[in-house]
Amino acid sequence: MKYAVSSISVIPMRREPSERSEMVSQLLLGECLTIIEEKDSWLFVENAFDGYCGWVDAKTITPVSESYFNEYIEHSGYEASHEICHAYDMNRGDHILIPIGASLNYYNKETNEFEIADKRYKITSSIDVTNHKRSNQIVDMATALLNTPYLWGGRTVFGIDCSGLTQLLYKIIGIKLPRDASQQVNEGITINFVSEAQPGDLAFFDNDEGAIVHVGVLDGKGNIIHSSGKVRKDIFDQQGIFNNRLGKYTHKLRVIKRIIE
Repeated sequence: MKYAVSSISVIPMRREPSERSEMVSQLLLGECLTIIEEKDSWLFVENAFDGYCGWVDAKTITPVSESYFNEYIEHSGYEASHEICHAYDMNRGDHILIPIGASLNYYNKETNEFEIADKRYKITSSIDVTNHKRSNQIVDMATALLNTPYLWGGRTVFGIDCSGLTQLLYKIIGIKLPRDASQQVNEGITINFVSEAQPGDLAFFDNDEGAIVHVGVLDGKGNIIHSSGKVRKDIFDQQGIFNNRLGKYTHKLRVIKRIIE
C-alpha cells in the first residue's frame, strides 16, 4: 500500500481521471490518503479522514511513509485550522495558504509550526487550533461562513456543499463526520421534537423518494444555516426549511440528529 498527503491548500477529487470530470469532493491541506490505483498521471485515492474516494492529479500530492500515515490516523487528523491564514516553508521560503479545516500535522503551539511530509512550515499570524467541542462554537463558525458560494463537492470557504459545510464545522472542533448527508444521518442520536433542538444539532431532509439529500446546522433560535445556492440562514420548523424570499418551503424535514451530547 502506498500513502501520501495533500501538500497544497485544496485538491479536487474527481469521479473520473480527467480535469473535465465532475468534482466529488476535495482534499484539504495536510489530509492523508491511501493510493488505490494509478492511471497515467492520475491516482485513485481514499481520504483517510472520511473514507471518501476519488481521482486526483498525481502532481498535487506528496508521498509519505507508512509510519507518517499511521501517526496521522492515531492523532485523528491532528489539529484543524479555525481560520484562513498563511504559512511559509522554513527551508525554501515558499508561502502556502492554509484553508479553514486544514490538518496541521505535528503542530507546535509554542513555535506556531507544523509539518507536511518532509517540509516544516511556520504560520505567519496567530491562529486558533484548539478543539473545544462546544455546540455554540459550531453556530458561531457557521455564521461566519454565511454567503460562501455553493459548490458541488466543495469543502472550503471558496465554495462548499451542504454536507461539506457540516463536516467542516465538526472537523474544526475535532469530531469526524462522513462526507455525504446520506452518511451523516447515521451519526449521533435522534431528536424527536423540533422544540427540543439545540444549537449545533443537524437537520436532514429527504426527497419524494425518501432519500436524504440535504443537511444543515440549527442555531437553536428557529433558524437553520445551510448551503443552498450559498451558505444562508433560513427559518426552520417541523415542516422543514422556509425561504422567506421565495415565500415557500424548499426542503422537507426528515430527522434531527445531535452529534454532541
